[in-house]
Amino acid sequence: MAESLHEQTPQRKHEHADSQDTRESRAAYISDAHEFDRVYLSGYGETWAKTILIGDHSAVYGYPAIALPLQSLKMRAWVTPTGGKEHILHALGYEGELKVSGKRFAGIRRAVQVAESFVGRSSLTFDIVTSADFPAERGLGSSAAAAGAVIRAVLDAYGKTATPDELFGLTNGAEIITHGHPSGLDSVTTCASDPILLDHGAISTVNMDIPAYLVIADSGISGSTREAVSGVRHRYEHEFENTKSILDNMGSLGRQAVVDLARGDIDGLGERMNQAQQMLMQLAVSHPTLDLLVETARSAGAAGAKLTGGGLGGCMIALASTQVVAESIREHLYEQGAKSVWIHPLRTYPESVKHDEEGYTSARSRTDERIR
Repeated sequence: MAESLHEQTPQRKHEHADSQDTRESRAAYISDAHEFDRVYLSGYGETWAKTILIGDHSAVYGYPAIALPLQSLKMRAWVTPTGGKEHILHALGYEGELKVSGKRFAGIRRAVQVAESFVGRSSLTFDIVTSADFPAERGLGSSAAAAGAVIRAVLDAYGKTATPDELFGLTNGAEIITHGHPSGLDSVTTCASDPILLDHGAISTVNMDIPAYLVIADSGISGSTREAVSGVRHRYEHEFENTKSILDNMGSLGRQAVVDLARGDIDGLGERMNQAQQMLMQLAVSHPTLDLLVETARSAGAAGAKLTGGGLGGCMIALASTQVVAESIREHLYEQGAKSVWIHPLRTYPESVKHDEEGYTSARSRTDERIR
């Protein structure tokens, strides 16, 4: 049987089962004794990073975008009841009360709220810890991944289960605080197994049978998706013909890349990536450091390379035909100043699982209704 598009990651990873003494010691923290046996000592949640293979920016205008889940780069969250008056957050160097954690952690605050609303209880206060294998503000989906991991951890602590679509709706509800009206692409991809296609609001998975490796490099520069999107919008409004032509061409690349992934055409996919980078440069969303890393990867043997995400900083990706080539690319990228470089194998998936568009639309509608 095919797995659901919104794969539900394992929610419990505790080394030892809660002892009876431990459970009894927490009774003072629990307002409803009848539900005591459904509350655990702590909760755990796990998601992962994502990258945009093709369709950065053009997706905003309805063109196809392909995102890849990077399951080798984890986002983890733990919540432990404290008995205090406020939730305490430990994340990205911040340690303090969640409610005064500032704009940077608005998505996590909202994640806790939507999770508590889903559970129907907010009787516990938590010590919340997040840890990621990848940096924030680099176009790798850290906000959606963090929200998704925290939501899973809170549900786990309350002993509450959720369907994959419910988890998607909750995560997108938290993402609204961060991104205004998210497409759902990050919320889906940061817990998916297959490549994800977003096309005119419809989400599905993509067949991938390509024996290649993706090299992801961090420029060390925080990207600004909001600024980049605003810049493209300005061009779209004031240089309409030229900008629309670029976006049309990027849309064609997205459709061709779907075929490349299914056929295992490394050279073809690499060429689409190179063309996409040229178009992103024309839209003025690249960065000199990204341009240098892209050229370095190509010179080191990459079939294709481009920025990923909003741009103006963040990360770039390169396609390598073998692990040896990927490792060579990584070495050259480090030599040119990349802060971190990861190699991700593009695994083979036997079939594509099409997402039920009605289910997605329904989950999106429920999310919108909750925040009005």
